[in-house]
Amino acid sequence: MSAARDYGLDDDYEWPRPPEGGWTADDLDELPNLPPHTELIDGSLVFVSPQTRFHLRTIRLLEYALLSQAPDAYDVDREFSVRLDRRNRPEPDVLVYRADADTGPRQTWHHSDSVVLAVEVVSEDSLERDREVKPPKYAAAGIPYYWRVEENDGLPVVYTYELDPATGAYSVTGIHHDRMKLNVPFPLTVDLTAINRRPPVPPPS
Repeated sequence: MSAARDYGLDDDYEWPRPPEGGWTADDLDELPNLPPHTELIDGSLVFVSPQTRFHLRTIRLLEYALLSQAPDAYDVDREFSVRLDRRNRPEPDVLVYRADADTGPRQTWHHSDSVVLAVEVVSEDSLERDREVKPPKYAAAGIPYYWRVEENDGLPVVYTYELDPATGAYSVTGIHHDRMKLNVPFPLTVDLTAINRRPPVPPPS
């Protein structure tokens, strides 16, 4: 059986072959048949594995908490790519950005200049990327805050970082279990034990 068929593709499917020097951030919108949530790291395409329930629900918890408490000057997206430079366009699981950077319904990425916070929820296949590869790239692009979220006994543990302007690198500002209370990038409280509760969405009026 061919590798293409293993992935539900025709035997004559041609896998994307990178040009000399690797792919660019602009290529990500042009390449056909890419799997959802494909990222670009150092000019190489990175494909993600299927989400676990923990990953999905942690994203939902943080997205709702951020969206419900963010000031009007900010907005929140989930699983939306960020152009860091020509060869890097990762897709944070959740991100906070300046609301005035919204360019309309056909927008496919944010520029790093508009991003205030990038959040990565660690999966088994993303451990090294989320711990070692992405944080220096987010920091080099000037994103002020970074959160890394890992699982412990079914609950999220959030590691928070802030960009040190003197070093251009992130410094850890906290490790949060059960409850997270922060003043940056804006006043925020998150009950991390609520991962499996439904967000309180009001009924239509």
